[in-house]
Amino acid sequence: MMKKITCIIFALSVFLGTAAQDGNWYYTHPTATPGKPKFTPGERMVFTLKNTLDISRENCPVIIPREGFPVPDIHEMWITVVDPGLPPYEGPDEEVLKVYGGHQLLAEANGHAVFHQLDDLDKDGIWDELFFQTDLAPLEEKTIYIYLGENIQGWNKHATHANVGSYCRHQMPFWESENIGWKIWFANAVDVFAKRKPVLMAQHLYMENLDGYGVSEINRDWGSDIQSVAGSMGGGAICLYEYPEVPDSVSLPRFTPAREKMAPAGSLWNAGQISDTRYAYEVVVNGPVRSMIKIKTMYWNSGAGSYELEQYYTVYANQSYSTCLVRYTHFQPKKAGVKMGCGIRKKPGEESLYQEAGILVSSGPEQIKDPENIDERAEWLIPFIGKALVVKDKYLPEYQFTPYAGGNHTFTVTPDTANQFEYMLFAAWSEGTVYNNQEDFEAYVQKTALEFNTPVEIAFQQLESQGFLPPGLQ
Repeated sequence: MMKKITCIIFALSVFLGTAAQDGNWYYTHPTATPGKPKFTPGERMVFTLKNTLDISRENCPVIIPREGFPVPDIHEMWITVVDPGLPPYEGPDEEVLKVYGGHQLLAEANGHAVFHQLDDLDKDGIWDELFFQTDLAPLEEKTIYIYLGENIQGWNKHATHANVGSYCRHQMPFWESENIGWKIWFANAVDVFAKRKPVLMAQHLYMENLDGYGVSEINRDWGSDIQSVAGSMGGGAICLYEYPEVPDSVSLPRFTPAREKMAPAGSLWNAGQISDTRYAYEVVVNGPVRSMIKIKTMYWNSGAGSYELEQYYTVYANQSYSTCLVRYTHFQPKKAGVKMGCGIRKKPGEESLYQEAGILVSSGPEQIKDPENIDERAEWLIPFIGKALVVKDKYLPEYQFTPYAGGNHTFTVTPDTANQFEYMLFAAWSEGTVYNNQEDFEAYVQKTALEFNTPVEIAFQQLESQGFLPPGLQ
């Protein structure tokens, strides 16, 4: 028995690398405010990130599941993500400390702390994923350290936002980066709003109940709604192809036999929430560097089948796209051959269309205004509005145009064995600070689609120690 214990201790000490390091290379805060202890971590996990693409990747998402940690049972305040290749922060001045106090990030040594978040996706009180972003050069392999030790230094300003609010008397989800925002007015078809300068502003829309087409009158930086939905798929929506004999027709959760029977003539809404499709919205994550909204679509009876699904819309700091994971939890068509799909509205005016594989970009000039036309506000011509849809290649997307529901560009998809698939939504306009012309926007979509299909390779290397063990290894 003693021999077995000795072997375990020896193996653990080699694994931790306790004898190999003197600690001089460890990230730390060499100075501190009076009375505050320095951050001097004892352990770090070594991960490598590999970019297998021959292109640079900026603000690239990195996700490490908790199951990938050799120390899974650890408090969120015991984790600090550090890029050793970034220059250390020189430290705050007295004015900054007066505002931000003792939790302000202090002067660093041996790398720079990376904004990250630990997200509890299933709401069981245990974080499920570590998320952060990084830059990678073409074909670069980078080392990232995750330090283990209590660290209360460093505020994280939010660069994304998600919430559910009462907007014009009904519940709506909002999610946004500082470049682009999305919201859902009609059930599950996406609206888009764009900003003139990098800013989060959706809280003003729902808290002050402001017309998205008129917020420029309050603050020009907030921009405007740039997407009309009406009966279409708008800036993005799921659909089904239920009728092989009419291959360009689509089924949408909003347009059902119950609606035709019970809703007022010409209504673009579902009928009652008991008799027709119903929806529920939930904030899963709210920043700082990614935010996520969950949408449940329930009791969708199309007349040709019954369905239920979940959608997870996620938005990312410094990006102009939102990803969407779709998972059908109930899929019961009445006949074979039903295909899943997703799409975006065809531009009502002049349109430049780029389509290749699972990439679809629709752009051009467009007139925008409040579609309800309550006042005599003149239409406002925007020289360039772009939106795009990208489906991952592994779901075998096939392009199809449908004239139904206002005219939409769509893809049929082949889901995985869990009845799920993934896509991305993009948007931009000529008044924004990034991707504000057709050429730049298309290049951004094409590049991001390549990254979407080729995730960064993440590998745990080892756990290194300076002499004490964190909770869970003691």
